This record gives sequence, structure tokens and C-alpha cells, in this order.
Amino acid sequence: MRITFHGAARTVTGSTHELQVDGKRLLLDCGLYQGRRSDANRINRNFAFSPSDVDAVLLSHAHIDHSGNLPSLVKQGFRGPIYSSAATEDLCDAMLRDSAYLQEKDAEFINKRKRRRRAIEDVDDLDENGTVEPLYTIADAEATIPLFQRVPMHQPTEITPNLRFETYEAGHILGSNSIHLVHSDNGTRTSLIYSGDVGRPDLPIIHDPDKLPPASYLIMESTYGGRLHKPADLVKGKLAAIINRTAQQGGKLIVPSFAVGRAQQLVLLLHELVLEHKIPDLQVFVDSPLAVNATEVFRKHPDLFDADTRRFLMEGRDPFGFSRLRYIREASESKALNDLRYPHIIISASGMCEAGRILHHLRNGVGDPRNTVLIVGFMAEHTLGRKLLDGEREVNIFGEPAIVRATVEKLNEMSGHADQNELLHWMKPISPGLKKVFLVHGEMLQMEALKQRIEEEHKVEVVIPQRGDSFVLKG
Repeated sequence: MRITFHGAARTVTGSTHELQVDGKRLLLDCGLYQGRRSDANRINRNFAFSPSDVDAVLLSHAHIDHSGNLPSLVKQGFRGPIYSSAATEDLCDAMLRDSAYLQEKDAEFINKRKRRRRAIEDVDDLDENGTVEPLYTIADAEATIPLFQRVPMHQPTEITPNLRFETYEAGHILGSNSIHLVHSDNGTRTSLIYSGDVGRPDLPIIHDPDKLPPASYLIMESTYGGRLHKPADLVKGKLAAIINRTAQQGGKLIVPSFAVGRAQQLVLLLHELVLEHKIPDLQVFVDSPLAVNATEVFRKHPDLFDADTRRFLMEGRDPFGFSRLRYIREASESKALNDLRYPHIIISASGMCEAGRILHHLRNGVGDPRNTVLIVGFMAEHTLGRKLLDGEREVNIFGEPAIVRATVEKLNEMSGHADQNELLHWMKPISPGLKKVFLVHGEMLQMEALKQRIEEEHKVEVVIPQRGDSFVLKG
């Protein structure tokens, strides 16, 4: 077995790891890199291998930084199976189409700007006619979905006579999995676990992460590898305080949110706060066609809900709907929200503020000191979300400067990623017999902190691979 790291190496986005075994070439995830436009453009368009040589993809979950470059893979010749959970396939059906739509709209916007200015700035993806081509199209996304093959959790699946894999609940978003691969060759057994993204215990809606078996090698995410979250049960009180203060100021609460997972958790928490009379009776708008579609996928998979959410359902209540909640699909309805002059809550995508309708709401809202921007998820370096979180007083939105006068708050308690202690607890049953741990999907400070703790507590070698690093895994 040989593993090569092509993405999420010393960074948080673009998870893509190549496994070569028994003459087969497999990918663990195939995600979009998100960051500076020029870097993202170069990395996402150029694979370090021939997509037509890839035999299969094992997909941990549907988030775009793990699944979002699958249409590029297909566009460039991949025709193999994409193994995933049923919920991940359903979510990807919506998410990849949405991503393709954004790719097309982004290219259209740049080409219009080129025609206006007769030049393209900071763009290196021109075709021979001097126009920008989208990374992939809706047609490419539609060609990707039929390649999905649903794999139930805890069911061993054979890839070759000597290689099988089994998936476990990762507890990160609906349908998210960790993947355990076992290779047997002439009596030698080599096992590898790919964590995907590891969730936190007691997150709303979904199950907690599973306990995994021991393994020889571990590829583990490290998004919050150097940090400790505050207890999750504090989130409702903190959220209520932020909403109440914003409403008293006569402002609106703008929440950039991942359309899958975080948006649904927010809706459920808001529903509970309304029922408990802890916040005013404000209108709540979920302004994201993708979030609307993703919520419908959630409704299709109640078997993946935790006990509290199932109890909510059994009591005849809708976890994702209440009287003051309105889902927005049409662009005209989204634009009309800018005219509202009373306190309200807007939840909109994208989560890192790099595309989508959230940009319009931020452009129209960050300049008003009565408003609050609430950050509820991880923000990668160089994204607009990170700049807001870091307290920058002037940011660019749609290429134009905007002065930030709104209050920016963060709610790390809603993170879908395990923190340092939770990661160490998660890997404990895996650790007996571990030969090496590879840390991915993290910034260097987080990785270095987690590396030190793992080496101290588990006495195992920890490697932080760079993009392109390759390692042979021996039984």
C-alpha cells in the first residue's frame, strides 16, 4: 500500500488522498481547495495524476472541501464507482449541482467584467478565446451522480480480493463516515483508518462518532487540533444572548452557515429557543436554495437522527420548521430581505463567505452598527469569513471595499469538528498497534499542537505531510 497526499496537506481544504494497492488507484475524498482565487484555480484544475487512471473514490462525506472536485475528476475521464453512504449521495446530488451553478455564475461574472474593462485581473484560467471557463458545469455534476454506489455502515465491502473497507459513523454531518481499510497479502495484514472529519459528542440531530477498531496506520483530521471547545450545552444561552442584544438594538443577525449540517442545527436550536420563550418572536429566514434542498435530504433519513431529535419527531413537531421560519429559494425573495427594517435573523450560505447569497447580505449589513454577524463554523485562511473573524475593519465584497461596523461574534460551541481532547479520545481505541499517524486537514499551529499531544500520550510517530508526499504502508 502506498499513500500520497494531494490535498488538505498543511491546510484545511481540498481533501484528496491517493491510495495505490494491488495495481489499483483509489482516492480517499476529492474535495475543492478553497482560498485565494489564483491558488484555488490552479490546484482544483490540475490533478497530480490522471483521473482516468483512478479506479474508485471512497467518499467520507458531502461537504464541498471533501466532495466538490468530483465533477472535475469525471470531466477529465474518471468513470469508476464513488462509494458513499446513502445520505452522502443524496446530499451530493444537491451540493454538486449547486457548486457547478456557482462555478458557472462565477465565470459569467468575470467574463462580464472582462468585457467592461477589456482585461481580466488575477485570473489565469483563460481558454484560447480569452474567456474564463468554469471549473466544471452542471452537466459535469449531473454526470457524476450516477457513479455513486451506496454502502451501508458496518458492512465490509470488497474492492479487490485482498482489499476491503468498512465505514463507521463519524458524527460530523448527516451520513458522514470514517473509513477502515484492510489489505491482506500472503498472511500479512495492513490496516488503515481515514478519519474523514470527526464530529463532537452530543451535537444536535446526528449520532455521536463510533468507536473504531485498532489499525496499523491512521490519517486523521486536525482542524481544531490545538484548541478546546467550550461545552456544547452553553450554546443555547450564548445564542439567545446574541439574538436578544441584536434585537434590542433594532438590528438583524446575519449568520454565514454551511448549508449542510450547520443550517439544520441552527434551525433546531432556534426552534427550541422559541418554544422556551428565551428569544423574541423574530422572523427567521434560511436564504439558501442548497440549505432548503439539504433540509429535505435530512427529512429522508430520520434513521440517522439522535434520540433527542427522534423524540422531537415523536411529539409531532418538525425539527426543521416552525411558524416564524421561512425558507427562501427565489433570488427575488432574497433581494427583498434587504428592504426589511425590523429585527430578524438571516441564515445564508456559503459558510466561509466566499460565494453565494451571504455575500449580498454582508454587503448590505456589515456597515450598520446595529447588526451582528455571527460566525458558527471554521473559517479557512484568506477567506472573507476569516477576515471578519480576525476583526478586519475593511474588507472587499464583490471587489469593492466595505467598512465593518457591525459586531462580529463567534459561536465555536457549534463546531462540527472535534477539538484536541475529543480527537485524542476518538483515536484511543485505534491506538494499540498504531505504527504511524498522518495529520491532515489543519493549519500548521493546530497540527503541531496535536502532534505533540499524540506523541506524548500514545508514543507513536506522527507525520505532517506536505502536498505530494508519499509513504509506503507496511504490515
